[in-house]
Parts: sequence; structure tokens; C-alpha cells
Amino acid sequence: MPFLQNAGNSGDLIEPRAVRPPVADFLHEDPKSSIDPAVACAEAGPMNRPAFPLKGRSSLRKGRSSEIGRIYLVTFCTMQRRPVFSEWPAARAFSRSLYSRALLRQSRLLSWVLMPDHWHGLVELGPSDTLSTLVGRIKGATANAVNSERGSRGGLWAVGFHDHALRREEDLRSVARYVVLNPVRAGLAEKAGHYPFWDAIWLDEEHRG
Repeated sequence: MPFLQNAGNSGDLIEPRAVRPPVADFLHEDPKSSIDPAVACAEAGPMNRPAFPLKGRSSLRKGRSSEIGRIYLVTFCTMQRRPVFSEWPAARAFSRSLYSRALLRQSRLLSWVLMPDHWHGLVELGPSDTLSTLVGRIKGATANAVNSERGSRGGLWAVGFHDHALRREEDLRSVARYVVLNPVRAGLAEKAGHYPFWDAIWLDEEHRG
């Protein structure tokens, strides 16, 4: 797993997902299982050309109308598709920065995965946000955290983002599974539990249940 070769000392590791029992329950489907490409986003292609044609997708559009309570699948990429997150400290800094209450406010992050040069997230839009403002906060906060970790300055993310508004009848968990299994399909890990940079709210719910 080349992506994990820069993990450093064991004290730097984020707890592997494989040790958490609910992972097997949440990820019960084969990573290659068929999901309607209008429902889920594959590994991001060039920013102006997603891997699948998605209904309800906004490509690099600013200020689009947003619906409170709607769930969106969002993808954004690093500038020039640089594999910044092949560096373990940068990926760790990004992941930790996602869990600030000030970042999400009344919106919710349901599931996400960080790839070497892009990020996928399932977000539920809260009453105080538009999709553009929420994505802008996520990009800004994570860029600050990563730049601080790397001792760098300047832009991290490419301009704009792709989004897909989920329809009411779509299976949210299937979309979430598809998202977090991106590293497996990309050959970065044999199992999702071997890849540390993802999360889903259902893991904690099943663990508590």
C-alpha cells in the first residue's frame, strides 16, 4: 500500500478502521457492487469532466441555489491535482480539521473520504448555510490546517467543486459505502478498514446500538 508508506512511527497512526466492529456491518457490500452512476460519484476525473454524468450535478458553479436539509455529494480537488495527501502528516492534519463544530455549524458531515488529490463528502445542509458557503468553509479550514502542518503558504484547493443533490428515494447508505470504498477501487488499500482517512456517522450509531 504505497499511500501508507509515509505513516511514520506507530504513535502517529490514526486508529485503523478494521479494529472497529461496526465497519463490517456498514461495509457489507462488495466494493465493486453496481450502483447507479447517477447516484454516486466515482473517483474524480478532471475538475471539468467527472467520471460519471451525474443528474443534479453543479460543475464549478458559484452561488447556486441550495435546499436546507438536502443531502449533497460534494467533490473537490487539489490545485493541479497535486497528490498532497500522499503525505501522511498532511492527510492527518486535514482529517483532524474536519471535526470542529465551528466548521460545520448546523450542517452535518455524514460520510467522507480523502484521496491523495481530492475529497468526497456527503453533507446535509443546515439552515444557516448555502452549499457554496459550507464548501468554502471546509476548503478554507482544511487548507489552513494542512498549510500549517507542512509549513507552506498559498492555495491548496482548485477553484470550485462538483456536487450531486441526492434524490429522496436514493439509498443514502449505499452512496456512503460507495464513497468510502474509493481507496479500495483505486488500489490504495485492500480493504476500507486498512485505509485511515474516511469516516461515516453510521459507524458510531451501530457501535452505540
